Amino acid sequence: MTVRRDGHEEVRARLREAAGAYEPDRARMLARVERGMAGSAGRGAARPPVRGWVRVAGATAAVAGVLAAGGCTVAAVLRDPGPAHRTVAVPPAPMPAATPAPTASAPASPAAAPTGGGTAGPPPSAIPTPAAPVSPTGSARPPAAGRVEDGPLWSDGSVDPHSNAFWAQSNVTLKTAEPLTALTVRLRIARTPGVTSTGAWRSLPEDDFALSVDVRDGFLEYTWTLEEGRTVPAGTWVFAGQYDHARGGRDAGDDSYAATAATGTGSLSVAGDFAPRADGTD
Repeated sequence: MTVRRDGHEEVRARLREAAGAYEPDRARMLARVERGMAGSAGRGAARPPVRGWVRVAGATAAVAGVLAAGGCTVAAVLRDPGPAHRTVAVPPAPMPAATPAPTASAPASPAAAPTGGGTAGPPPSAIPTPAAPVSPTGSARPPAAGRVEDGPLWSDGSVDPHSNAFWAQSNVTLKTAEPLTALTVRLRIARTPGVTSTGAWRSLPEDDFALSVDVRDGFLEYTWTLEEGRTVPAGTWVFAGQYDHARGGRDAGDDSYAATAATGTGSLSVAGDFAPRADGTD
């Protein structure tokens, strides 16, 4: 392939040189035309002169045609063959992947499209319906018996926050604005499964009170009685009973407490339970 291309280049170079050196001899060619015309006139003088001029014109046209043909030939030889003579291997074009036929999309749900320029509302099944009021766990209720406050004496019952799944402590809190000359506090714990006493304490001096723990009528009872001649000063005091119970949460809804006291002006009594009250306390 390289040898053949070099040969073509050499031929084209020589033709270019020959074409550049070629100069047509117009005078010589015209002289030959005139000689031909003179000879024709001597041999056929009887012919009309018009035909002689026709021959001159034909000869001139023939010469011009020869010159034009020669120039076209040289130009064709000198023309660069270009990339048309080259053979290029082209890999076959890959077949286009089959395009899946479009699937029709599901029409929009009528409930999702607003009509008449309005805003689409929820489907009928999603419209909320008012639920029946549910009573919260441990709803407020009045004390089991009596009242939680009497004059200068106020009371409250609560399950200690340190209680756990096996053990609990119930607290009776008394707040007095005056000294008490007599006081008896009774704590009643319903005997739910596993309830047994594990102890009791109070924030006042131990020697000032007598303590008894009894089981009576399905309740575990703790009773603190102020000793004769002792006084409870004004302030806030706690009386607590401790007990085991079955594993898990224990319902203190049936537990209760009661206290009776005396001041220099009269007797007082308070009572309550261990359910949450309206003021947020137990």
